[in-house]
Amino acid sequence: MSGSPHSARALSAVRRRQDSCLRYASLRDIVYNGPHTALKTDVMQKTAVASLLAILGGLAAAEPVIDPGEGFIEVPGGPVWYKAVGTGDGIPLVALHGGPGGTSCGYTLLEPLGDQRPIVRYDQLGTGRSGRPADRSLWETARFVAALDVVLEQLGADKYHLLGHSWGGALAGAYVAEKGTSRLASVVFSSPLLSTPMWIADANLLREDLPEEVQATLRKHEEAGTTDSEEYQAASMVFYERHVYRGEPAETMEDCGDAPWNPLIYNHMWGPTEFHATGNLADFDVTDSLGDIDIPVLYITGEFDEARPQTVAKFQQMTPGAQFVVIKGVAHASLSRAPDTYRRTIEKFFDWLEGTADE
Repeated sequence: MSGSPHSARALSAVRRRQDSCLRYASLRDIVYNGPHTALKTDVMQKTAVASLLAILGGLAAAEPVIDPGEGFIEVPGGPVWYKAVGTGDGIPLVALHGGPGGTSCGYTLLEPLGDQRPIVRYDQLGTGRSGRPADRSLWETARFVAALDVVLEQLGADKYHLLGHSWGGALAGAYVAEKGTSRLASVVFSSPLLSTPMWIADANLLREDLPEEVQATLRKHEEAGTTDSEEYQAASMVFYERHVYRGEPAETMEDCGDAPWNPLIYNHMWGPTEFHATGNLADFDVTDSLGDIDIPVLYITGEFDEARPQTVAKFQQMTPGAQFVVIKGVAHASLSRAPDTYRRTIEKFFDWLEGTADE
C-alpha cells in the first residue's frame, strides 16, 4: 500500500468534516429513521467531539490510498484473500461478511461506492479464496479478531469505516470490545449478532409464527439430534424464506463459484441453522461494551429480519449517539434485496460523518 501527500481536496474535506460535526452538535434534537431515535444535544456533542478528535488525530493526516487490486495477507492461522476497489479519497470502508464461514462475494454490491472511497472486502480464514486450514482450534472469535487487526494494519490506512453484517457484526463488536476504536472512524452494524441469547430469543418468537406442522418438525429433529435430515432442512427453509432471503436479489452479483463458503466453520461456531445455536458462539454477547463505543455508529436491519428491529433498537439505545435505519420490505439479506437503499443509507451516514453531504 502506498501513502499520498495532502491534497487541496483532502484538506477541504477535513474542514467540511469539522464544520459538519459542529453544525450537527448545535441542533437541539436530531431524529433519525427507526424507533426511539431522538438524540439529545449532549449525546450528539459527545459523538461530535469524538469524531472531531478522530479527524484531528488521524483523518487530517495524509490518508494512504489503498490501491485497487487483490492479494493475500498473512494472519494468525494462514493467508486471507482481499480485494480493494475504488479510487475515491474518502475514508476506506472495510466490509466483514457473515457466517461464520460465509464469503465476501455479496459485497461486490458495495463497489458502486468506490467513487467516494476504497471499498475493501476479504474472505475470512477458512472460506472463500482464503486459506483453508484443518485445525478446528482456529475457529474462535478471538482469533478472527486478531486476524481483522492484522488486515487493518497491513492495508495501511490511518482510519477505516468498519461494516459488519450478521456474524460480521459480531466480529466488529468483538473487535471494538477487545481492540478499541483507534483504527476506526465509524462502525456500521448491519443486522448484527451482538448477543446470541437475544438472537435465539428473537428466533423463538419468529418460529411461533410458522405453521404448526413446521414448528413440530423443527422441534422433533432438534430434540432427536437429526438436524441434518432432509425433512428438517425443508422445514427450516420456511423460516429462511420469511426472515433471511425474502425474495430474489435485485441486482446481479459476482459469480463466486470458485470461492465457496465453509459449512464446517458455520456448524462448529454456530450450529445447524440460523435459529439453533449449538457451537462455541452459544454464549456470545458483547452488549455490555456498546455503551463504551466512542465513535459514530449506524445500525441497519430489515423490516422482516431475523435480527428483529425491536432488538436492534435496543442495541441502538445502548450505544451513545447511534443512528438506526430499518429498511422496509426486506429481511436479513437486505443488501442483495434492496441494494440502492442500502448503499444510500450508508453513504448518507458517511457523508454526515465526513462533512461531505450536499448543503
